[in-house]
Amino acid sequence: MAVSVIVRVRNEAVALAECLALLGRQRGRGAGSELIVVDHASEDASAEVARRAGAAVVSIPREAFSFGRALNLGAARADASSEVIVALSAHAYVRDPDWLDRLLGAFDDPRVAAASGERVWPDGSALLAPVRLGPQLIRGYPRWGYSNAAGGVRAELWRRRPFREDLPGAEDKEWARFWALAHGRPTVLDPGLVVDHDHTHDPVREIFLRARREAAAYAMFLDAGEASARGLLAEWFWDTRFYANPWRARLSHRRLARLLGERAGSRPWAPGSGR
Repeated sequence: MAVSVIVRVRNEAVALAECLALLGRQRGRGAGSELIVVDHASEDASAEVARRAGAAVVSIPREAFSFGRALNLGAARADASSEVIVALSAHAYVRDPDWLDRLLGAFDDPRVAAASGERVWPDGSALLAPVRLGPQLIRGYPRWGYSNAAGGVRAELWRRRPFREDLPGAEDKEWARFWALAHGRPTVLDPGLVVDHDHTHDPVREIFLRARREAAAYAMFLDAGEASARGLLAEWFWDTRFYANPWRARLSHRRLARLLGERAGSRPWAPGSGR
């Protein structure tokens, strides 16, 4: 099964070097995969690091960037024989040398559209085995599912319908949930496909901006009104999942930044608004 791996980067030369080195150690069906780096106007040595690792480099100007557009540019550069397009952030580290091989295994079922890693169900309980997200499992959880941070999509389906480029984020959820699944093509989530990729300790401002961006994207394709201040307070107090101690959750400034960002972005996204 031919595979093309697309790595998105912006000013992450050190992270990219480690990411590409780990990809070079993949074995089984993942060995020797085509590597494509989409460089988002980096001002450091990211592009040079990519070329030294043997990756093709595709550049996207800062003013033209969206996650969907960057991935579409990389996928368009992929070899026409590729059967699976793998998306990876430069700071997502695939430390398991069999990761790509197992990811490709999900696509042995011709119905599967996408696959990525996941550790928990939406209620915070552990995901102990791979699950296939059909309409019954995904209903009620539109923000949960496939992730382009480290996952793959069937190339044939991407060619039929690329990622939406107008979304400021969540292009992965929209594609897998609202296009592929609508065409009867499920997504596989597998705890064995989780990679080293963590934003929980990012600066507060980055957490706020990411949450705002993602919420703005969801507002473009979900039926969800702007949340009230009362709703924010209720969620801050009661929704303490992923934290062993509820008061630790309530006192977490990073969690509060995420909740505020989600509320700030809950109105429809207006390009050029600065939001």
